[in-house]
Amino acid sequence: MNAPSTPSSAHIIDGKAFALKLRENIAAKVPEFITASGRKPGLAVILVGDDPASKVYVGSKGKATIAAGMNSFEYLLPADVPQEDLIALVKTLNDDDAVDGILVQLPLPDGLNEQEVIAALDPDKDVDGLHVMNAGRLVSGQKAMVPCTPLGCQILLKDYLGDLSGLNAVVLGRSILVGKPMAQLLLNENCTVTMAHSRTKDLPDVVRAADIVVAAVGRPEMVKADWLKPGAIVIDVGINRLAPVGDAKGRLVGDVDTHNAMAHVKAITPVPGGVGPMTIACLLRNTLLAAHRRNSMDDPEI
Repeated sequence: MNAPSTPSSAHIIDGKAFALKLRENIAAKVPEFITASGRKPGLAVILVGDDPASKVYVGSKGKATIAAGMNSFEYLLPADVPQEDLIALVKTLNDDDAVDGILVQLPLPDGLNEQEVIAALDPDKDVDGLHVMNAGRLVSGQKAMVPCTPLGCQILLKDYLGDLSGLNAVVLGRSILVGKPMAQLLLNENCTVTMAHSRTKDLPDVVRAADIVVAAVGRPEMVKADWLKPGAIVIDVGINRLAPVGDAKGRLVGDVDTHNAMAHVKAITPVPGGVGPMTIACLLRNTLLAAHRRNSMDDPEI
């Protein structure tokens, strides 16, 4: 598939609207699971510390879970909780039949070992897809829990483009939460994938060769319009708040200079309203998927 020709103005990929439809589809499948299993799917979210932004995000996840007809279990722990107590809670939830998905809100406060906590998760309940078992399953083509943000990006790309086979893709960023699983998902779609990062030489030229650009570096408006191939499809995962000016609150921007890129690319996700809403929708999808698999049921068609 060839990249589209240069547009006069980019199509905005509305992640908010797509996420709403996805959540409606998930909610429509929940009664079928309840009828077959005799219970609701359950998602447990653990928040350690009192970071205000994380509290709001966890609250949004809980409301979305309940709105989809699932059970929501929230565990709010102090920032100084001992490592062994946190892991003990994870193991208790692993053994709780009412819980199908467990999400530990990251990052954890200083003094807690994230890798040990993730390793303690039951891989089949790891709805954030961070356990090494899920990473290995994804690479080897087995059924896996896929991290929610890259899964949302993949869904948006396939909805807009259809077949991704043969396209050149550049993933900016190599985190285990976004960059690495995103690259694997694109490989599974038969893209030719380049992973770029802070030490990539001639980074603008590398990005300029891509039909698909997924930017997940956490640096505001780092990707300039002239880095992008005319007609490229851009998925902007970044969400950065600029410094406030006067009395005005600092605005949210992505990792891409969207304003100038608009006349240059074929399609782009906005910030906010692009990838962010898809992350929560995919968390609900993963929870329903985990519930079916734990009950030896076929994956639902979502």
